Amino acid sequence: MIDACRRWVEDVVLGLDLCPFAHAPMANGAVRFVTSRADNAEELLAELIHEAEVSPSTTLVCTDAFDFEELLDLAALGEALLPDWQVVVFHPDFRFADSDPEDPANGVNRSPHGMLHLLRRRDVAAAVAATPDIAELPARNAETLRSR
Repeated sequence: MIDACRRWVEDVVLGLDLCPFAHAPMANGAVRFVTSRADNAEELLAELIHEAEVSPSTTLVCTDAFDFEELLDLAALGEALLPDWQVVVFHPDFRFADSDPEDPANGVNRSPHGMLHLLRRRDVAAAVAATPDIAELPARNAETLRSR
């Protein structure tokens, strides 16, 4: 599972430059990939808390135990429990709210397995502040994915 998730990050996220912030942490070995052993919400939230304590910078918690909607709910709970962290959902069934499920733009978060991505809020804020064209990123990503 970790190999498939790592390949997806390398080939899609980095390869298509969907997240300009991901290159440096990946190159520096600051991205931690872990396989969740949780099969219920309480266990997964405990794993998120643990990962927030040990993560070097950012962690991708990989799981097949939860559907897309469940992971969305767990991400919200994770953020409530970990106010210094942002939790982003990746899932094979990912789709943006009110989008066509078949829209290729959903591919920006469509990973081979479910993942909860823990990011330190201060790191996200610094990356956003250092990127003058950040507001254009979603439209650029959508165009990239739709043109493939």
